[in-house]
Amino acid sequence: MPLLVPGTHDQALRDALANPDSWLVACFCAAWCDTCTQYRPKLEALADSQPQHAYAWIDIEDHPDLLGDEDVENFPTLLVQAGDNVLFYGPMLPHIGHLERLLQNLSHDSPALDTGLPDVKALLAA
Repeated sequence: MPLLVPGTHDQALRDALANPDSWLVACFCAAWCDTCTQYRPKLEALADSQPQHAYAWIDIEDHPDLLGDEDVENFPTLLVQAGDNVLFYGPMLPHIGHLERLLQNLSHDSPALDTGLPDVKALLAA
């Protein structure tokens, strides 16, 4: 599945997130961030190789509503959400192998995190 961008791929996001087994893997980024620009092709390749998850590229300046009152200060900041449970939320070094290992080690049974984020998956699926 390709890397999906809110506002550009809304229907594809809704379709991908309609599957209850699909995880949302969202990268919060900014257009001006050089690190994000370098990270994006690697995330696109990972998204293509793992069609069971919905990968979203979310520019925080275009979609501040998806963060609620949370601030993103470090890029990339990643969110992994299964159903209504946030399994990971935080900055990650821009090495795609770190995200690959994280996804291999998480499961639906992983403990949910309490964040200040709104339900990003539900907002994207609406």
